[in-house]
Amino acid sequence: MKITKLGQSCLVVETNGKKILIDPGSYSVEEQVKELGVGLILITHEHPDHLDLESIKKILLNNPDAIIITNDGVGKSLNEVGIKYEVLEDRAPKDFSGVEIEACDCKHEEIFEDYGQCKNTAFFINKRLFHPGDSFCNPGKPIEILALPVAGPWSRVRDFMKYAIEVKPQICFPFHDGMLKSFGSAHRVPQTALAKFGIEFKVLELGKTEEF
Repeated sequence: MKITKLGQSCLVVETNGKKILIDPGSYSVEEQVKELGVGLILITHEHPDHLDLESIKKILLNNPDAIIITNDGVGKSLNEVGIKYEVLEDRAPKDFSGVEIEACDCKHEEIFEDYGQCKNTAFFINKRLFHPGDSFCNPGKPIEILALPVAGPWSRVRDFMKYAIEVKPQICFPFHDGMLKSFGSAHRVPQTALAKFGIEFKVLELGKTEEF
C-alpha cells in the first residue's frame, strides 16, 4: 500500500492497482486537481476542509469514472450540485474492483456542544488502513495503519494520544494538521511516547509517497 499526504486531511492511497482519494477539502485543492487515475473518492463528512465541491468537480473532469463513497449528510451537498455518489454505512464492507471498503458510522468529535456536529464516516481500506475522519472512532478490530488526527478545535495532544493507545495500531501517521504553524508537541510527544506502547509514529512529508 502506498500513501501520499496532500494537505490537511487529504490522502491518496494506492492499493491493489487502484488509486483512492480521501477527503478532498479546501486546504489542498490544487494538488487534488492534478490527480489522474483516481478510481474511488471517499468523503468522511461535510466540513469544507474535507469536502470542497469545486475541487470535486475538477477532479471528476479528470477522473469521470471515479466512484464517490460517503454518507447521506455529505450526499445532501452533492445532490445540490448534481454529483452522483454511493452511500456506504452500517459496517457492511463492499468490494470495489479488488478494494474492500468498510464504513464505520460515527459522529464528528465535539467542538463545543452541537457546534459543527455532523455525521462522520470512518473508513477501513482493505482491512489495513483506518481513516477516522474527524473522530476518535474505535472500529473494535485490529488496525495495522492508522491515520491519526492530531490538531483542531476538537483534538488535543492528550485526546489523540489516548485514542492511539486505545486502538493500538502497528503504525500511525499524523494528519489533520494543516492549521499548525509548527508541529511541535503534535509530533514530538507521540514520536517518543507511542513507542513505549509498541506503536510506530511515522511523519509523512507533504506530496511524498510512502510505502506501507
